[in-house]
Amino acid sequence: MKKSELVLVAGAGGFIGGHLVADLLRQGHTDLRAVDLKPFDEWYQRFPEVENLQLDLQDKDNCYKALKGARVVYNLAADMGGMGFIENNKCLCMLSVLINTHLCMAAKDEGVKRYFYASSACVYNADKQRDPNVTALKEADAYPGQPEDGYGWEKLFSERMCRHFREDFALQTRVARYHNVYGPHGTFEGGREKAPAAICRKVIHAKLSGDHTIEIWGDGYQTRSFMYITDCLKGTQTLTWSDFVEPINIGSSELVSINQLVDIVEGIGGIKLKRSYNLKAPKGVNGRNSDNTLIQKVFGWEPDTKLRDGLEKTYRWIYDQMSGRYAKPRTVSFAELH
Repeated sequence: MKKSELVLVAGAGGFIGGHLVADLLRQGHTDLRAVDLKPFDEWYQRFPEVENLQLDLQDKDNCYKALKGARVVYNLAADMGGMGFIENNKCLCMLSVLINTHLCMAAKDEGVKRYFYASSACVYNADKQRDPNVTALKEADAYPGQPEDGYGWEKLFSERMCRHFREDFALQTRVARYHNVYGPHGTFEGGREKAPAAICRKVIHAKLSGDHTIEIWGDGYQTRSFMYITDCLKGTQTLTWSDFVEPINIGSSELVSINQLVDIVEGIGGIKLKRSYNLKAPKGVNGRNSDNTLIQKVFGWEPDTKLRDGLEKTYRWIYDQMSGRYAKPRTVSFAELH
C-alpha cells in the first residue's frame, strides 16, 4: 500500500494498538486514524500527528464514521483483560462481537483493501489444555469448538464472521490468534493486566515496599507462552499483507510455568520472595503453548524474542511507573523555605 493511504487502528488507546500506531509512524505512514473508547488521558500512547477519535465502536454509526475513507483496518478493539477480568466479565467480553461485526460491515461498504482481526489463543478447545505439559496448539485445534467461555467464544465467532465476509463479499480479512502479548506501555494494575505485567508489578512492589512476599494465582504449575510486543507487531503486519487467509498462531513457543515466570522476574529484580498460592483465584487452563509449524512454513519466521529479554524491558518500564510512589519525603531545610 501507499504510505499516504488512510490506515485505521481500532483499539489504538490500548497496549497493542498504541504500539502499532507508533510502529506505523516510524515506517513513514502519513495518514493514520486512531480510535478508542477510552478518554484520551487514559490512552497508553497517543500521538499528536495522528487523527485521534474517542468512539464506542460497538455502535454501528460510529464504525462507519471511523472507517470513512480508510483503506486498511487493524481491529484490535475489545473489552478484555487478563484471566481475572475474562472469567468475571463474560458478558462484557461477548459484547465485543458488535465491534467486529459493525467494522466488517463498514469495511465492506468503504472498499477497504485489507482488514486485520486480532483473535486469541483462547479460541482453542479446552480439552486440549488440561495438562501443564501441554502439546502445543496447532490451528486445527480450535475445532470442535470448546473455547474459553465468554471471551473465547466471541473471538471464535468473530473469526467466522471475518471468513464469511471474505468469502461472500471479497473483503480481504486476515486473522491472527495472539498468544499472551506483553511489553512496556501496557496495563500492569487494576484487574485487566496479564501475567507478565502482574508478576513484574508484584515483584517491584515487594522490592520497593520491603514486604518480601508474593501471591500467585493457582498452584504455579500452569504453563503458558508469552510473546513480546515487537514480535506481535511484525507478525501482524506480515500477515496483513500476505496472501494467507486462514487464522494463524502468532505467539512464542517458549513454554514456562507461572512459577518459572516468577523465577525469571525475581532474577531480574535481584530479589527472592516468599510465595503464597491462592487456589481460589482465576487461573485459566492448565497448559497452553503455540505450535508454530504453520507460521514457519508460511513466513519462514516465528516470534523469537527470548522471554527474559522481553521481561527485562517490561520490568524496567513498570519499575519507572511505580518507583515514584515509594520515594521517601526529602527533609527540607530552613534556608530552602526562606
